[in-house]
Amino acid sequence: MKHPRDYRGLEVIVLGLARSGVAAAKLFHQKGALVTVNDKKERSACPEADELEALGISVVCGFHPESLVHEGVALVVKNPGIPYSVDPIRKAEELGIEVVTEVEVAYQFCEAPIIGITGSNGKTTTTTLIGLMLDVAGLQPVVAGNIGRALTEATPEVTAENWMVVELSSFQLKGTTAFRPNIGLLLNVYETHLDYHGSMDDYIASKAKIFENQTETDTAILNWDNEVCRRLMPSLKAKQFHFSLEEKLAYGVYLDAETDCLVYANGQNYIESIMPASEMGIPGSFNVGNALAAAAAAITAGVALPVIADVLRKFQGVEHRLELVRELDGVSFYNNSKATNAAATIVTIEAFNQPVVLIAGGLDRGSDYMELLPTFRERIKGIVTLGQTKEKIKHIAELAGISKVQTVDTAKDAADAVSQAVQLAWQMSEQGDIVLLSPACASWDMFPSYEDRGRMFKESVHNL
Repeated sequence: MKHPRDYRGLEVIVLGLARSGVAAAKLFHQKGALVTVNDKKERSACPEADELEALGISVVCGFHPESLVHEGVALVVKNPGIPYSVDPIRKAEELGIEVVTEVEVAYQFCEAPIIGITGSNGKTTTTTLIGLMLDVAGLQPVVAGNIGRALTEATPEVTAENWMVVELSSFQLKGTTAFRPNIGLLLNVYETHLDYHGSMDDYIASKAKIFENQTETDTAILNWDNEVCRRLMPSLKAKQFHFSLEEKLAYGVYLDAETDCLVYANGQNYIESIMPASEMGIPGSFNVGNALAAAAAAITAGVALPVIADVLRKFQGVEHRLELVRELDGVSFYNNSKATNAAATIVTIEAFNQPVVLIAGGLDRGSDYMELLPTFRERIKGIVTLGQTKEKIKHIAELAGISKVQTVDTAKDAADAVSQAVQLAWQMSEQGDIVLLSPACASWDMFPSYEDRGRMFKESVHNL
């Protein structure tokens, strides 16, 4: 796409009245474009509509008008979560009209160097860590994207003196054309979001777009231990910098199994320990992986190793990501609502040495969840299932030989379902156990978001 200023006097359609859509609509309106915002939700569910209309932006709610997209439209900016199968997007593609997400829009006028972070798991923790490391180092980062503020809202405030640290989903990246981060991170790729992408090939291709426009002056940071990341490495044009939990690297950052230290190797036979993994402020081997990825990005941006170590020692985690809620009668309750796929739940369970009573289940995206079986068999003491996938996950638990299995079958609403699940898990547990909400599923069958699910869990735990 062109720079937003080049759409002055041209018609731009923004699909979706979420945070990113509102920010994009305002931006194009300020640049003189003729903006129409369309959302399939009813007007009563679109509180932002009044504000946009007061600015002179056209807003259509409740349906997708057949006449919305036509030959005179110059650009369609879609909410990342809207599938490409909806009529306005299919019509735009048939007419040859460019369809992008607001990440592409923001990139066109971002003056700051960009660090882009994507992956199936660990994005928010890694993004947060990078922001903290750059901030302590005085590099004036602005953190945005799939975390916190919309990119188009934050980008106008930055200059070449800042760094943009951007969490990116596959949904966002799929709708980019020229987007090019100076430093791009791919943390891992596991099976998820297939209801949106339709296939693993499309999901992987969307993730890989973070590297598509990079040149040899940019840096691509990838997980040496992840099969998909390894397959992508030969095709990349950017300089590569890797991280690993399993192997010593000649150039990269890795966990030294002998010393249990995070280590930096500069590729010229210089090796320096960053810190012992045991001194990190957050538990779990997967968080050591997130720390290595963040360290790799920070090193590339010029942050000193002592600053990186200081941040990792002090960082206590992000809400809904292996968050300790409370301890009650020797039982520890953890909120890991952000675990929206099986891989995330597996690594979370494996972060604990104590017996785990698991609360799991949610939106059914068609997975059979068989990858959970070995971990269930080895690590789970009891399980409570809820949501659309409750019977599927119950079946895995029974195959694993777990004797304590309960399902939440009747509930007045989502909050009541969570409350019942917490009560059942509490009854199964005893001193020294962990009660863990780690659903292995998205939240949208019962909850507006994983954040709402996590907050309801925490409230129920505090009410015990």
